[in-house]
Amino acid sequence: MPRYFIWTIGCQMNKAESQQIAGYLDSAGYQAATSFSHADLVVLNTCVVRESAENKVLGTLGLLKGLKDKHPNLEILVTGCFVNSHTQELRRRFPHVDLLFKPGDYPELVAWGQKQGIPIAQNLLHYPRTEAVMTCPPCALIPIIQGCDNFCSYCIVPYRRGREVSRPAQEIVCEVKELAKRGTKEVTLVGQNVNSYGHDLPGHPDLADLLSELSNIDGLARIRFLTNHPRDMSLKLIETMASMNKVCEHLELPAQSGDNDILKAMRREYTVERYRELVYTIRRNIPQISLSTDIVVGFPGETEEQFEHSLSLIKEMRFDVVHVAAYSPRSGTVAWREYQDNIPAEVKKERVNKIEELQTAIASEINSELQGKEVGVLVEGRKGGKWFGRTRSNKLVFFEDAGDWLGQLVMVRIEKTSPWSLGGQVKITN
Repeated sequence: MPRYFIWTIGCQMNKAESQQIAGYLDSAGYQAATSFSHADLVVLNTCVVRESAENKVLGTLGLLKGLKDKHPNLEILVTGCFVNSHTQELRRRFPHVDLLFKPGDYPELVAWGQKQGIPIAQNLLHYPRTEAVMTCPPCALIPIIQGCDNFCSYCIVPYRRGREVSRPAQEIVCEVKELAKRGTKEVTLVGQNVNSYGHDLPGHPDLADLLSELSNIDGLARIRFLTNHPRDMSLKLIETMASMNKVCEHLELPAQSGDNDILKAMRREYTVERYRELVYTIRRNIPQISLSTDIVVGFPGETEEQFEHSLSLIKEMRFDVVHVAAYSPRSGTVAWREYQDNIPAEVKKERVNKIEELQTAIASEINSELQGKEVGVLVEGRKGGKWFGRTRSNKLVFFEDAGDWLGQLVMVRIEKTSPWSLGGQVKITN
């Protein structure tokens, strides 16, 4: 039986698309391998949002060239944001790659497979995972919108993934019904900007409408969605979240900066005041909400005072999680064309460290409030000899027990807290 290995870096969309590709290959009779060297077919699902990510892609492509020199029959496929519109140039640079296809371009994958005699069925296009296996994982990622229309000045994604294209609601509902029928209890709806969902569809259904439909599916216990753009986060969506038991009390709401001038240069199209007001509105409607955010430091021209504004926002908002990254110029973006990357690397690193130190203290305080409490956990698997899963508020919880808890919703009494995870004892009921 031929084997495949999928290497994935980057966002949740990449992870969702890798699941989709794995389903196609499973349906074609392939079996997952544990490494490049044990595979007959390798898929690289790539990210170039930051220079460090692109360097990893380039390094991996080099490694695979050496592997293919030794094993000429190895098939190498590349997708993700590394694949731009200049595929001819990429083919010239990487002749050892057998197929380059843009993110989500599954028809291209299917067509290539059929030419190679790989029986990937065209009718698996929408939910191949459910056809390939009789049971599904407890949690699944569901792409609902591809591309992005925002064109933030620092971001390469719209140039690689294209403009926004929403999937029809009924198609998504059918996929989730099938997943729930086969054991999936939680779905996360993903897109570069899920808040834009439906604007390009007949009748203009929105994300709130989709959540309402999905909430009626039997067997489905939890619904999440990401990533959100503060500009497009509507009161209707917030009120829908608050009214539906299946929608989890967790949001990823990227701020990117706490300074208005930097936000303007980033082309984020909201102010710090608007962001702050949005957070307070969310918390008034959903008191138990857990909020995560993204912050970029070292954007061109960012002064120490402007950086301090970001620190102040984090102190005030008290996020549960902060993802912080140093600005990295990406060729082809507005920021790359118009601004000089003039913040020294050591200053960027220092600013990253300051935010991480502050957020560690905040998260420690927030999570310590769960000490001794019982929380509901959907068990996703085992790691390091322990079961792990997440609460509705997206807290990672570990516990030890000899039983088989995979895919079950259990109550866990928290006995240990840290900034990054919780530990406890499962509560067994007769």
